[in-house]
Amino acid sequence: RAVFWGDWLRSGDVGVFDEDGYLYIIDRIKDMIITGGENVYPREIEEILYQRAEVGECSVIGLPDKEYGERVTACIVLKRKNLQLDPVDLKSFLKSQLAPFKVPKDFIVLDELPKGSTGKILKRELKRQVIEKLKR
Repeated sequence: RAVFWGDWLRSGDVGVFDEDGYLYIIDRIKDMIITGGENVYPREIEEILYQRAEVGECSVIGLPDKEYGERVTACIVLKRKNLQLDPVDLKSFLKSQLAPFKVPKDFIVLDELPKGSTGKILKRELKRQVIEKLKR
């Protein structure tokens, strides 16, 4: 796809303008999850997950789902190895801050998240690894 569309630059980002005309970047279009016909932007969920003391790193991905198209799934690296993740408590916390369709259906604890040379989380690689792990 062309980077330019007329005078517009296609950055691959999704953003919104506020009432003062400032642009806020919400997420990357390619990272958007479509579940049950609803658009979910992982970054919104990740920012809330990072409020939790036990979460060191996280990445929210969409896994294939027969009923909803994609299943919102949170992959989490614990801040310290001696911490535990209580999925019921975490889900309750998220439900208090998100629309029901945005709350992850699954929480997967990992030792690390795949990253590129710049330290950015590689979501496509993470998704591939999780799908492969779930097949076993």
